[in-house]
Amino acid sequence: QVDLVESGGGSVQAGGSLRLSCGASVGGSHVYMGWFRQAPGKEREGVASLYTFDGVTCYADYVKGRFTISRDATQNTVFLHMNNLKPEDAGRYYCARDAPRYSRLPCQNTLMPSFYDDWGQGTQVTVSS
Repeated sequence: QVDLVESGGGSVQAGGSLRLSCGASVGGSHVYMGWFRQAPGKEREGVASLYTFDGVTCYADYVKGRFTISRDATQNTVFLHMNNLKPEDAGRYYCARDAPRYSRLPCQNTLMPSFYDDWGQGTQVTVSS
């Protein structure tokens, strides 16, 4: 069990930016880290993922060009930089971590909630129009 703690959520106007952080209790050189979001009454959906071995990233189509996932390996922290936020980006954002694996997987697999083992409690993002 790995503890994940998200922070950085808040309220912004459409077009604004936020940076979310996810601190992990342990590091990992061959794990996938993912960001997900869930709006009220909707399914949890994948936003972005990052493979810590080589830094390869994957993004859902609805955030490409606006969101960036990155990491600080020395701090066991993953970030989600969100720019040009839209009202439809609002929701609770969750960080997730997969168990170590030693091969890269197809992008879309890494955006599925079922792929991940450990989850944080989430941080709320509100975007007003």
